[in-house]
Amino acid sequence: MTTTFDDLIISAEAEETQAIRRREKALATVKYIHGKAKQEARAKLTPDENAEVAAAMETHARAEEDVAGAKEKIAQLKAAKAAEERHDAAMLERRVDPVTAQSQKAAYDQVARVGREERTYHRGNCRKGSEFLRDVLSAQLNRDFEAEQRLARHMQEERVERGQYLERAVGTGGFAGLVVPQYLTEMYAPAVAARRPFADAMTKLPLPAKGMTVNISRITTPTGVGNQATENTTVTNTPEIDDTLLTIPVQTAAGSQTLSRQAIDRGLGVEDVTMSDMQRRYATNLDSTIINQASTGLSAIAQLITTDDASPTGAKLYPKILQGASQSEAALLGQANPDIAVMHSRRWYWLQSQMVSTWPLIGQPGIPAQNGGVNYAERYGGGFRGLLPNGMAAVIDNNIVTNLGAGTNQDEIYVAPTEESYLWEDPDAPQFIRVDQAKQLSVDLVLYGYYAYTMARYTNSHQKLSGTALVTPAFT
Repeated sequence: MTTTFDDLIISAEAEETQAIRRREKALATVKYIHGKAKQEARAKLTPDENAEVAAAMETHARAEEDVAGAKEKIAQLKAAKAAEERHDAAMLERRVDPVTAQSQKAAYDQVARVGREERTYHRGNCRKGSEFLRDVLSAQLNRDFEAEQRLARHMQEERVERGQYLERAVGTGGFAGLVVPQYLTEMYAPAVAARRPFADAMTKLPLPAKGMTVNISRITTPTGVGNQATENTTVTNTPEIDDTLLTIPVQTAAGSQTLSRQAIDRGLGVEDVTMSDMQRRYATNLDSTIINQASTGLSAIAQLITTDDASPTGAKLYPKILQGASQSEAALLGQANPDIAVMHSRRWYWLQSQMVSTWPLIGQPGIPAQNGGVNYAERYGGGFRGLLPNGMAAVIDNNIVTNLGAGTNQDEIYVAPTEESYLWEDPDAPQFIRVDQAKQLSVDLVLYGYYAYTMARYTNSHQKLSGTALVTPAFT
């Protein structure tokens, strides 16, 4: 298959995206290590931590070079594509015979060159993943030799690039797991990100390669410091510092779809729909769990601010949000800053519908004069939707339930510090597909991944508004 400039540009853009992810992961690792040392009141890092920081910064430096190289490559390819288009247009205008034109090319253009070999499955030949999934099914159901070869070649490529994760792709059944091509995970990110707005705003860290728990040390008894009574007298040494272990479980998000053999053989676009839908449901489950899970979810751990009002207005609700920010800051004392307000889309649009004739007494950075806030007009899941009057970013997440309260018609608003909202995921987000054939001519597709989260390092660091003021809004 002839490689086009569009194929090369897509490949280079994928390289740039991967390099950016490696760069962000390295910085997140450094932040986490230093944050842990700060939380444990340690002036120095351990030798192992210093080595991890040094390795992360080396990774960051290499990723920076890769990003710059990818950008340069993309610029060169786009310029070459434009030149090719101009050349083709000129040839068409002159009606030059392509064979003649080829024979007249410079000698250096007739030399065979060895370049980077493209991946078996890439954006150019498998844009939505249907060819990959079709090969999985054909290899298993029909013992298609060519499909098996392509999958084997793909897995060998994955061993080179992501070998440390392949050990997790082993099923307990008769068939080995297959790693979903990484570019597909990246391609689906805009779609699935719309299903996990709060999760995407959290501080993301790499999930440890082993174990089913993540452990964090929490200082529960701080050191004592006092004034020395007189010279050469004993200084305060009580209380002695003490900590407790915060153990966070690693959870498994998984889903499956059973497809009939008829749908696979004769259906149109079944693979695309299945792959996309499973990715979306995976993201939705993860985000909903982080917000709504009993005991450990955002709603469960946040400190309650009762917000009751029979005639709610935006002007009445906004001070409650500031109360949440005030209480969060008092709990954190500079460890982090309450910087986002997480709410349902119906609450965000209701706030936009509110009209006021007064403005905050104190001007806020980034908020124009005589405006109560700013709407960025982003689509759902596209990032922060706007700013509240105090400059706090609004995260709109429809995984927030709307059936709370006595009337089962209330939602909640959360005030949260992103620096103290932690989400551990596999760095390259590998999810795996297994295929099993049953006697009923059906195929089971299973997708799964591991993650862990916590927002409980500091008591009352997260706040929530809940009450009758948050019933189904009336747009009048």
